[in-house]
Amino acid sequence: MGYLLIIACGKKDSQQPIPTAPAPQAPTAAVLLFPVQNEECTAGIVVSNTQSTIAFSWKSAEYAESYELHVKNLENGISIFQSTMLTSLNLTLSRNTPYSWYVVSKNIKSATAANSATWKFYNSGPGKTTYAPFPAEIVSPEMGQKLNAADKVTLDWIGSDVDEDILNYDVYLGTSQNPSLLKEKVLESVLNEVNVNPNTTYYWKIITRDKEGNSSDSGVFCLV
Repeated sequence: MGYLLIIACGKKDSQQPIPTAPAPQAPTAAVLLFPVQNEECTAGIVVSNTQSTIAFSWKSAEYAESYELHVKNLENGISIFQSTMLTSLNLTLSRNTPYSWYVVSKNIKSATAANSATWKFYNSGPGKTTYAPFPAEIVSPEMGQKLNAADKVTLDWIGSDVDEDILNYDVYLGTSQNPSLLKEKVLESVLNEVNVNPNTTYYWKIITRDKEGNSSDSGVFCLV
């Protein structure tokens, strides 16, 4: 008995899967160096009685191709920002004025940017022996946070001062955009068990006062 051996040869698929490029690495957050957090800044170059040039600097961030420096005047709320590929940038700012600043790390190949921590400093000037506290930083409730049918809420904030002589806080809360005084001369930076009504929009702010009689206004925040 004979045997017939049949071998079938199929055409080999020449199409190989196209390798995909790895996703670009998102940049990490920069580490701030100068001006130092919560300090009087005295290392600026004086331009006039009202202005000085501050040399901002930070550590390089991994995978960052460029940076965006954000600086906010804490007295008038005006912010400025500039881009750079370096880890330092000079800005001319008003003297005798508090500021906050942070740096955004960017990479053109990544859709994700990274924000550094936010630091505050006081750009010193002539004739100042004491400094007003920095405007209180609101922690909770955050701007626009919903009450979730709660009838009590905890107001929490952070106070800071170059002179480290904060005396107390006045807390304002109400349903108008110009809230009324809720409690004065609060010693801690928190107020617990504050009565509120659900489904109501509230506005609140903090006035920080130091031992020299200086004060600052956090600005008004709302919760609904």
